[in-house]
Amino acid sequence: MTKPNRGPQTQALEKLFRRRPTATLEQLEDALHSSARTVFRALGRVGYLTSYSHAGRYYTLSHIPTFDVAGLWFHGKIRFSQHHTLRATVVVLVKESPAGYTHEELEALLYLRVHDTLRSLVADKAIGRDRFTGVYVYLHPDGKVASQQMARRRERAAPGAPLPPSPAAPLDPARVIDVLVAVIHAPKDDARAIAARLEARGLAVSVEQVEGVFTAYGLGKKTARSPSRRSRR
Repeated sequence: MTKPNRGPQTQALEKLFRRRPTATLEQLEDALHSSARTVFRALGRVGYLTSYSHAGRYYTLSHIPTFDVAGLWFHGKIRFSQHHTLRATVVVLVKESPAGYTHEELEALLYLRVHDTLRSLVADKAIGRDRFTGVYVYLHPDGKVASQQMARRRERAAPGAPLPPSPAAPLDPARVIDVLVAVIHAPKDDARAIAARLEARGLAVSVEQVEGVFTAYGLGKKTARSPSRRSRR
């Protein structure tokens, strides 16, 4: 069976994305020597994603990202999601979370400000929210599911709850891999930031345990000791 003719525009796209995994519309227009309309037709033929960061300014081909367990893929400071837009991504994350998310947890996970997005989603009833220990927890819009999420969060915060683990407790191999993957996605992060990202995904890892992984693998990272400047919302 003969292979379909991909055409010069498709070949030009593939050549560009072999050199670099992300590109702006201007870079794509230059590579194809074509207008934006032609670029989007070519992208549509091969499948593409736009970044949820940088106001959707960056593009990649659908087969390039290797998404993590949260459906996210980062190329430097450029962020992509299986769910395409920031808005859609937040909705899926909140709905699928066992215990909902706080504003700070979502920011740690997405590496992007989400306050305005959360406010808009709550106003549109796409997600719900409730207060817990002085901060909003963003929840499934279905009241029954939201109640289950809040119950799980209360369990985690209850005295004697198993989370977070003891700093001295060794990590199992699967959790070590989670730490290393988080470092690959955010190589400039210190142990505190890595622990926050994993906690936002419901993975119980202490800062000291992350530092232990850094030491074991010779990563040479240190924990930031200054308090977080993020405000609670």
